[in-house]
Amino acid sequence: MNRLKGKVALVTGAARGQGRSHAVHLADEGADIIAVDICADIESNEYPLATPEDLDETAKLIEKSGQRVVTAVVDVRDRAALKAALDDAIAQLGGLHVVVANAGICPQGNHIPYRGFIDAFDVDFVGVVNTIHVSLDHLTAGGSVIVTGSIAGLVDQKDLATGGGPQGPGGAGYGMAKKMVRDYTKALALTMAPHSVRINAVHPTNVNTDMLHNLPMYRTFRPDLPDPTREDAELVFPILQAMPTPWVEPEDISHAVVYLASDESRFVTGQQLFVDAGAGLKMGM
Repeated sequence: MNRLKGKVALVTGAARGQGRSHAVHLADEGADIIAVDICADIESNEYPLATPEDLDETAKLIEKSGQRVVTAVVDVRDRAALKAALDDAIAQLGGLHVVVANAGICPQGNHIPYRGFIDAFDVDFVGVVNTIHVSLDHLTAGGSVIVTGSIAGLVDQKDLATGGGPQGPGGAGYGMAKKMVRDYTKALALTMAPHSVRINAVHPTNVNTDMLHNLPMYRTFRPDLPDPTREDAELVFPILQAMPTPWVEPEDISHAVVYLASDESRFVTGQQLFVDAGAGLKMGM
């Protein structure tokens, strides 16, 4: 406890799923939180995204930890709006020490138009870049940036593209974004190392959140069925992992995020940490 006492952490995609879990775990360790989420749907992404009520619930959970929280409804694709919200929150909370660039979408299906590629890439990579670049001027020695990647970044791009599988343009955009996260975090880690600001990425496999549990994703895993149920998909979810599990839990990723945010990892930078139950090993990483 209190590994993050006195620190302020920005978390994007904080209204639910991994983002909420990261925000709450960071708060449990003593951090005040800037919680950001779009709280609206994106047309090419066919499963519902978080709501303002979800973000309010995240704020309540943070306050239960005894920490301060500032929330903002912002699209990470809008750098100017993100900067304005961040500057305002920092003025209220007194600084910034940790950045968790987590916001993401994963549109699935060959029927989705090319817009799915654009939206997935813009949220999952451009949104990461926007989040970090508006934050860097506020970070000083000891600052830590953690980016949510994915084992999807290990999949050959041709296997994610339209015609190469059920993922479609959105899956292709998602995979390209996650590939670029790896090189981007390494390059930025080298750039920021002289300033003692650390940049790391965490790459999950399936995570037990709404991004996994939706009909478009079930169809990706069960293309043999027109309308697969959760139970249908759960039969094949374990195929990805080397360990016998269909998914990891959000808190499994949060434990890694807390470590990378804390001074316990003060000399850890440029790392690609796979919390994936051995999925990367199966994929030949």
